[in-house]
Amino acid sequence: QNEEKWDFVLVSDIHEMGSEKEIKRKKFLDELNKKGFTIKKIEDTKLFYGVRAPQHIFWKYQCLLMNPNSRQQNSSAHQDVPVTTRIRVVHFILQNTVTSDLEKLHDLMKKKVFEAAFPLHKKEKIREILKKKWARWRVIFKEQPIEEIRCYFGEKVALYFAWLGWYTYLLIFAALAGLVTVAAGATVFSSSQVSKEICDANNTIMCPLCDQNCSFWVLSDTCTYAKVTHMIDNEATVVFAIFMAIWATVFLELWKRKRATVAANWDVYGWDEEEEELALQLINNSQHEPRLYQHSYFRSTIVLILSLLMMMVLIGIAHALVIYRAVAMALFTQSEVNLLSKHGDTVAVMTGAVLHYVTIVIMTKVRCHTGCLAGFLHGQPRHSSYPSILQVNWHVALFLCDLEKPRTFSERENSFTVKIFLFQFFTNFSSLIYIAFFLGRINGHPGHYVRIAGHWRLEECHPSGCITDLFIQMAVIMVLKQTISNIMEYLIPWLSHQLRKKQKHPKKRNVILGEEEEAEDPCKRQWLNNYELNEVNVFSLFNEYLEIVIQYSFTTIFVAAFPLAPLLALINNVIEIHMDAIKMMRLCRRMVPRKAKDIGIWLQVLEAIGILAVIGNGLVIAITSDFIPVQVYKYMYSPCTRENHTSMDCSTGYINNSLSIFHVQDFEPHTKVLPEFNGIQVKKYRDYRNADDYSYTVQFWHIFAARLAFLILFEHVALCVKLIAAWYIPDVPQKVKNEILREKHSNLQNEL
Repeated sequence: QNEEKWDFVLVSDIHEMGSEKEIKRKKFLDELNKKGFTIKKIEDTKLFYGVRAPQHIFWKYQCLLMNPNSRQQNSSAHQDVPVTTRIRVVHFILQNTVTSDLEKLHDLMKKKVFEAAFPLHKKEKIREILKKKWARWRVIFKEQPIEEIRCYFGEKVALYFAWLGWYTYLLIFAALAGLVTVAAGATVFSSSQVSKEICDANNTIMCPLCDQNCSFWVLSDTCTYAKVTHMIDNEATVVFAIFMAIWATVFLELWKRKRATVAANWDVYGWDEEEEELALQLINNSQHEPRLYQHSYFRSTIVLILSLLMMMVLIGIAHALVIYRAVAMALFTQSEVNLLSKHGDTVAVMTGAVLHYVTIVIMTKVRCHTGCLAGFLHGQPRHSSYPSILQVNWHVALFLCDLEKPRTFSERENSFTVKIFLFQFFTNFSSLIYIAFFLGRINGHPGHYVRIAGHWRLEECHPSGCITDLFIQMAVIMVLKQTISNIMEYLIPWLSHQLRKKQKHPKKRNVILGEEEEAEDPCKRQWLNNYELNEVNVFSLFNEYLEIVIQYSFTTIFVAAFPLAPLLALINNVIEIHMDAIKMMRLCRRMVPRKAKDIGIWLQVLEAIGILAVIGNGLVIAITSDFIPVQVYKYMYSPCTRENHTSMDCSTGYINNSLSIFHVQDFEPHTKVLPEFNGIQVKKYRDYRNADDYSYTVQFWHIFAARLAFLILFEHVALCVKLIAAWYIPDVPQKVKNEILREKHSNLQNEL
């Protein structure tokens, strides 16, 4: 039975005897034989080589990485090595075994000598437990078996699911707060004085939305839009934004505590990744010399410049979307289709959001196979390693990593993570930043519009504010990302698995009929079943992290404009956890287990997002929202400041006050307006300008100063609360600290 326990399987095409590929394959297998590996060959439509490492390799691993106290106690006896450790050690040796031609496994895979290398899903008790308690839809609301995940997939995967589960659990509170905010807006604020004034403004004639064949329009036509706007743009939103800033901090601080507890229970609290990598290098080659630290300011400067250029390109794509919206707005409003011309602005916003989603897919989606994996693992030149199916952001991030020449795999992974997150962030958020902070503020005014190529004028904000445009954009992107991405994420592996199975079965039957002895081999069916599963690689878990971290950005940074973001994230994550579980257990080959004591560089990324969330929400309330102009009006310009009207709503008259007067004779010469309101010589538009020379009024500067003061106050208060919360909640629980203290004391006492 012991003979049938195999650590890894290598798969190769059947090459001609004496061919270059066959010779290279033999040389590699000979090197493994020299290291004491047991190799078993099974022939089917492909050649399968089962690989089992000799026991002395794991004894060396235990001796090198045991703590001094355990080493003294167990100098003669060796404990059983966990399967996850066996796979990890064997994987490292396979990847770093060099043939006489100075080629490693990844070089041989690029040259198609080997097609695949993977550890096996085996019929064992722990796998059945995971299938029953984790990888099925009926347990969707039950707690994850994290300990079993760790024993089967290793600490890194287990920590990912522990973190995702914790994030999902805390999203319940954020989602409830978001629902309360929207409910308060729908019941209390949608019937606000500001909405009533817009709905009753039957005599307020507004300037046309385009230059050619657009008519003037009555403000009351946008009654519904105004109600939706004030459902999300009210006093409750300010409270919700502060709550989310605190929530983001509490989430991370509580995660640090949970992580410390988990790491202590798994005995990885003091584990050192660099020490493990050095130990594995020495086990593989006792003459190995460590690669020393080095830093090049020239390389760093080049990487910085190229990173900034890439970010400028991504901002340029956002500008292209702005141009699309301006042109689409002009075309839709001039359309002969009544529905399009009436709702041209909303259609332009929604189609712009869909187009933004398409650019996100083009720039960010990745599918990586063995050559890509090899290049990433070993820092090989890009042109020979990375296939054309990699998308733009990934190409650039991998190229910049190659320029940096990181010393170890973990350094390479951290460097790549930071770069790809920055590129993904700008891809996802550049358009949202424009809508939030620039839309309607750089478009000029009637008679003097800012135009693209001197022809199409930029969009204006709705009289009830720009926040609804941001709401629509975020809603479309989040819904599309989560529905389409999840469907494709599950459907593609499932279809791929079904196709691979169908391709294999007919040939397999012929082999069984012709070669009965081979078909009886108990390993054959198991190896074929594993081979038919979808490939996994170093990016598999990375992609999951990146997807959730980008979602976390949407959930926190502009949440003031879209309070339902936490609810959408919660629904998505509940499905995501079990969809990932089903993929990993039933549709994909077994991941190579990796050891870890935390979620790595992703924690710093999440902390950076937490600070961006404070700044982003502060800017949304101060600049995008109408919260500040309404407050300035209430306390400086409303009837309440002149007379003591206790029964009057102090925002009475705000809409009329926020509109400026424009004289029709001042229109630009090429403007053609439909003759519906020709008798009226004075129209209105949203701004704070004088009627004679269209310069800014004193009220504009009062509002500007109030926006700035609020932004500074909000951000300082929110950041102070974040700092207090971070100080108040210790990163490591007292229990864990005391356990570590006792262990140190006990070790020193024994040493003495």
